[in-house]
Amino acid sequence: MAIIVMGVSGCGKSTLGALLAEALACPFLEGDDFHAREAVAKMRGGKPLTDEDRWPWLDRLGAATATASETHGAAVAACSALRESYRDRLRSAIGSQLRFVLLDTDRETLLARISNRPGHYMPATLLDSQLATLERPAPDAHMMILTTDAPPDLLRDRVLNWLA
Repeated sequence: MAIIVMGVSGCGKSTLGALLAEALACPFLEGDDFHAREAVAKMRGGKPLTDEDRWPWLDRLGAATATASETHGAAVAACSALRESYRDRLRSAIGSQLRFVLLDTDRETLLARISNRPGHYMPATLLDSQLATLERPAPDAHMMILTTDAPPDLLRDRVLNWLA
């Protein structure tokens, strides 16, 4: 099984992903760690990524998640996965039982969170481009949408119950 915790920057992907991985005793893969240096520099400079920038990143993260899932029986990854085509790319790369958890948060909360992350490469000026890029998925058996109005441990428990 593999779980992708997804959403725009500042929604809490890394926090929830790490909590889920700990609860499931499996690896957590931070999607940010799979970006090319050039992509990070581009975002740090306030320029949004293009699909061409994202494809290799999604391929690297998908391959690593597939390997971790096969090796450990489960894996959790944090990845924006903003478009359906990106989620399809991850589905193709991972191939195992894959579940997505979208963290939904209002713009003001996101802006406050992003503004309070010193040293992070993603500037607040890119938030609107991410929100515009996000293709909201319809919930189904492989997708859970969570509003992040609860503490992270409660969100973790909701995901664990859904997975059960």
